[in-house]
Amino acid sequence: MKHLATGSSEGISRCPFFAALSMMVAGSAFGAEAVTHRFLAFGGQTRIVEADGKTSWTFPESSRDGQMLDNGHILIALSKSDARPHGAVVEVVPDPSGKGGKTVFEFAGTQSEVNTAQRLPNGNTMLVEAGDKPRIIEVDAKGAIVRETPIKSQTSNHHMESRMTRALPNGNYLVPQLLDKVVREYTPKGDIVWEAKTPEEPKDSWPFTAIRLENGNTLVNCTHGNMVVEFDAKGEIVWKLTNADFDKPLLNDPCGAQRLPNGNTMICSYAIGDGGTKLVEVTREKKVVWTFVEKDGPGIHEVQVLSTDGKPVAGRPLR
Repeated sequence: MKHLATGSSEGISRCPFFAALSMMVAGSAFGAEAVTHRFLAFGGQTRIVEADGKTSWTFPESSRDGQMLDNGHILIALSKSDARPHGAVVEVVPDPSGKGGKTVFEFAGTQSEVNTAQRLPNGNTMLVEAGDKPRIIEVDAKGAIVRETPIKSQTSNHHMESRMTRALPNGNYLVPQLLDKVVREYTPKGDIVWEAKTPEEPKDSWPFTAIRLENGNTLVNCTHGNMVVEFDAKGEIVWKLTNADFDKPLLNDPCGAQRLPNGNTMICSYAIGDGGTKLVEVTREKKVVWTFVEKDGPGIHEVQVLSTDGKPVAGRPLR
């Protein structure tokens, strides 16, 4: 037995014997309480999913990234569309009806697409534009650009330039660059001060999410390589997760991720893993402790776990 999964929207387990057991005890293992998560999901469906697996709020546009703000508003990097040909970032006050809400901030993209949105401690918003001149920009509350940092990237494929860029506590930016197969840390001036190459094999191990952990390591999801790796400060891989660690292929285009306060990692299977698995939580020992299974609808591009077992996730989300 490789692992035991408990507490999904359908109470599934990845071991046949324990699958039957978990059904008999309502999703718990050996009588233990099942894990529950409330989360905010971005992708083809932008929504909040409650601990019981039911959607409580939706936004009528697809999204790339975003976050729940301290005031309860939701920051969203919107996908490009007919209405938004270059993508956009909006801040929305969720409507109590559970659908949409009032937009209180908007920045319209100026290039091919916008693929990152992060609210900074100083109140500015960091976002990334893909295009002929890929760049990280910070805008103030009025949408005025107050800082611009160029990204050194291939430009033949705009969509594959970068993804979940994050501003770091030291003021630098951590940028996963997909087609270049590299994660880089940039200073605000655009200097590269750290980088790590993703593996050549499996093919197309494009870096999508890069999370700088509290120990200085960097967690990276490698999309079509169906692999998650952790780099140390020297750029060496010190931990790796693949479908070989499971008894079924739960990783299918792992895109978004979050390192939880308990040390576990939440991973989005954007192309949807075995049995309809859209989210999977694993321990450092590669044991599955929770999954979100949903037979219908698109996969989850990026996630923010809002609460676990009814308790809000404390501190700065590592995602």
